[in-house]
Amino acid sequence: MKVLVVGGVGYIGGAITDLLLETSHEFRVYDVLLYEESYRKKVDFVYGDIRDRELLQKNLEWADAVIWLAALVGDGACALNPEITTVINQNSVEWLAKNFDGRIIFMSTCSVYGAQDGELDENCGLNPLSVYAVTKREAEKALDKKNSIIFRFGTLFGVGDQFSRIRMDLAVNTLTVRAFCQGQIKVFGGEQFRPMMHVKDAARVIIDNLTATHTGIFNVHRQNVRIIDLAYQVRNHFPDVEIEVTPMHFQDTRNYRVNSDKARNILNFKPQYSIDDGIEEVKELLETHRLKDVENPRYTNQVYLSMFKTHHFASGEIKK
Repeated sequence: MKVLVVGGVGYIGGAITDLLLETSHEFRVYDVLLYEESYRKKVDFVYGDIRDRELLQKNLEWADAVIWLAALVGDGACALNPEITTVINQNSVEWLAKNFDGRIIFMSTCSVYGAQDGELDENCGLNPLSVYAVTKREAEKALDKKNSIIFRFGTLFGVGDQFSRIRMDLAVNTLTVRAFCQGQIKVFGGEQFRPMMHVKDAARVIIDNLTATHTGIFNVHRQNVRIIDLAYQVRNHFPDVEIEVTPMHFQDTRNYRVNSDKARNILNFKPQYSIDDGIEEVKELLETHRLKDVENPRYTNQVYLSMFKTHHFASGEIKK
């Protein structure tokens, strides 16, 4: 099978390309290198923007299947420019649905559930609280009648591969860095739940279902965790760390637990990596000084894009 990995240079894409190299699939990465200065993996690579319809169409005609990772990700990052977020996250997927008839693997998010009580499955109502979540919900609708499988991922963590940038704006990774660098973790509220999953488990479920016949929407996560409990779990790896809890609510109002029984029963999804595994991976990078500057803006979507907003990408010009 010929597979086009759109946005394949990113956090999930790094793990996906490693897994694809272990298969017999012929694949190609299509990416604009938004957060990168170079791409050095020895794989077929096309430097392209998803808004360049002519170039994208040419590569779609080559492909039997598309793994669609391209997106602006995160509530804060997407709020910087809602118009461009809609173009990238929603309109591009609507265009894809009209112009590609092969297999589509699409990454959505459990953020579409917003703040709700109880354990939420795929039949529950949605309550998107951000531009990011709204555009993902609308993209899901566009793929409803396609040969597509849509994964609503929980919050990712851990290290995906040896090349791709690690994200420092994800709960497990962020708390681990604070524990190591500051010796202190500050938790706002802490009672809010998040579904968590290792980035390599996310990549695995994508590859395992590339040639499957299953379609539709699937929640995918390992476990639901309260942020305060996550902080204490991180402290187990840094015994001298102090945890400061304040009743002040964080600006992120999401609070939800999800149920992934559908993925476990139908897709045979079996996550292999624990939160402790992810903490240890990030801890090792820090202890061995393999991350020279953890404050580098490129590790945090919102910070980096806020510096980047006068660039042609944010103004809507196509990068060629």
